[in-house]
Amino acid sequence: MGTRKRKLSVKRLPVQRQLELSHEGQYFDLRALFDKLNAEYFNGALRGYTITWGRKRRLPPKEYFVFGTIQEEDRIIRIHPLLDAPFVPTWFLEYVIYHEMLHAVVPEEEDATGRRRIHTDEFYRREQRFHCYQRARRWEDENLDRFLR
Repeated sequence: MGTRKRKLSVKRLPVQRQLELSHEGQYFDLRALFDKLNAEYFNGALRGYTITWGRKRRLPPKEYFVFGTIQEEDRIIRIHPLLDAPFVPTWFLEYVIYHEMLHAVVPEEEDATGRRRIHTDEFYRREQRFHCYQRARRWEDENLDRFLR
């Protein structure tokens, strides 16, 4: 007698939606930082967003480091879990979150060659409004090696 396949009674979500999403880290609570920035810089306009730590990888990146990403279609912001560390200043993590939040409100453009640009002149102008922008960029330059292998 063969085995029968059971049908799922619950609709399966895409893989990304099945992952456990957590905003609480060992050192930082991303939700609290997101809510603070949303109120301060976006008048609470970013609603329905999930912010979470990304998954931990076995090996750190070798050449470049992505601090955060946003998936607009799912309204998910992911922050690299290596930023949940005691040496990372809160204002730097806020800068990374703010940068990702800006992607939700500043439209991308297409250049003359048809190439998509997500970091537009308007994006960079708005990014510099962050209260610790210069300090955060300097800290990133000085500490990038701590995240690379």
